[in-house]
Amino acid sequence: MEPNEKKIMQEDCSEDTLGIGILTLTNMRIAFDKTEGRIMDFSKKFGETVIEAKLKDIVEVSKEGRFIKKLRIKVKTNEGEKTYKFGVFSNGKWEKTVQEAISNYKD
Repeated sequence: MEPNEKKIMQEDCSEDTLGIGILTLTNMRIAFDKTEGRIMDFSKKFGETVIEAKLKDIVEVSKEGRFIKKLRIKVKTNEGEKTYKFGVFSNGKWEKTVQEAISNYKD
């Protein structure tokens, strides 16, 4: 993390195509790190960061699903726009917090 970067939210979740990991929202970016866990000793290790987007690159944030709740984030990339769907516990809270972080973001 950058020296002036602050963590806002973090949650274990799953992304539809990337699998399980940890979604982290800071005052500067959103990131998804793959994780590896072992059931025997309940340990979890951070793997590689597979998604990292500055808040200014987020095009759209929304929630979806009635029973299986998802946070949907559309991000600008070099190849165009890419949509990610994260299975988070409270998709409404995530949606609101990400939108607030975007509106408070200063480059």
